[in-house]
Amino acid sequence: MKNLILNTILNIKIKTTLLVLVSCLLLLTSCGEKKTEEASHEEEKSENEVALTTVQFKTVGIQTGSVENRNLNLVIKANGYTTVPPQNKANISTLIGGTVKDILVLEGTFVNKGKVLATIQNLEVVEMQEDYNSAIANIEYLQLEYNRQKTLSDEEVNPRKVLQEVKAKLAVERARAKGAKSKLEALHMSTGGSSLVPIVSPISGYVGKISIAKGAFAETGTILFEVVDNSQIHLDLNVYEKDLGAISVGQTIDFILTNQGNKSIKGKIFGINKAFSNESKTVAVHAKIDPADSKDLISGMYVSANINITNATVPALPKDAIVRNGDKYFVFIQEDHATTKKAEAHEHKEDENHSEKASGEEAGHNEIHFKAIEVVPGTTDLGYTEVKFVSAIPADAKIVIKGAFYLLSAMKGGGEHEH
Repeated sequence: MKNLILNTILNIKIKTTLLVLVSCLLLLTSCGEKKTEEASHEEEKSENEVALTTVQFKTVGIQTGSVENRNLNLVIKANGYTTVPPQNKANISTLIGGTVKDILVLEGTFVNKGKVLATIQNLEVVEMQEDYNSAIANIEYLQLEYNRQKTLSDEEVNPRKVLQEVKAKLAVERARAKGAKSKLEALHMSTGGSSLVPIVSPISGYVGKISIAKGAFAETGTILFEVVDNSQIHLDLNVYEKDLGAISVGQTIDFILTNQGNKSIKGKIFGINKAFSNESKTVAVHAKIDPADSKDLISGMYVSANINITNATVPALPKDAIVRNGDKYFVFIQEDHATTKKAEAHEHKEDENHSEKASGEEAGHNEIHFKAIEVVPGTTDLGYTEVKFVSAIPADAKIVIKGAFYLLSAMKGGGEHEH
């Protein structure tokens, strides 16, 4: 009987011990999972948050503000080149080959229309002059003969057949003389006995590239000179298909050239092509430049221009409030309640002595927390940039308008700073 009682007591103690061990294991597992979850939550939270002490806040000079409705000038950016109309640019060649005798101009010099740029020697023009002069002489003789035969024909002394033959020969010589003269005029030649063919500028403008040398043979169809008249210089801007609906004749543009001391130059759209100009699916938009600003421009300059579409009231922030991280853009919002939550967390933390707890609470109350909010920036004008928030923010949110770049650097460096 005594042994039975002892066995019963022993079994009760073993069961009690096992129950205590199981309870402890469950409690430890629960605490471990809770700590892991809290650590994971804290890590996730720190990815887009950063905290500064009050001293850091003042040292950096953080300033906050709010979204403003601003009247911004909406623009479309486009790249292109300065160019001149086809009628203001001449590629000059010769209609007849020959040896270059003289070059009478230099690159960059201004020439008037009709100016002789060079001379080419070719003996074939002498034959053209001889044909013309011979035809003129024959015309004089045949004209006299025609008059005589007409008189005889009218008096019925000679048959009319002789008159008609003389008339036909006179017409042939006149045609020969006219053809020879046309050839000489096309070559800007006189009917005299010179063998030098002048190369003449068809427009007034500046001499560009000279592609001949003295003594070389100039072939027909080969470009010898380029002359450009910059008085009608304009812009050819390449605009993408998605932006065409907002472009119209009469809109103003602004562009800057480095050789103009970064001076802003204005223009106005006067034409829009009705076909795509290349494989990039862009359309050429032509803009006229103010003559006062175009005097120092040359054809072929690369430009980046803003096409002014319209004025619109949009939500905007100072451009320094927006920072870029990778391929996304962010602004920072000050979190007013983050400090209180952190202090409460310190108050309920266990296994921490009173001095450490007081120090933690003091550090918590001295921290100012900020959170990065993704935005989509729009047009920038007069120092302000249009912003669209990816997710909604409180209407009274305090947005960092100065010092955002510092906060981004701190966030990328590991989130909260150690103090």
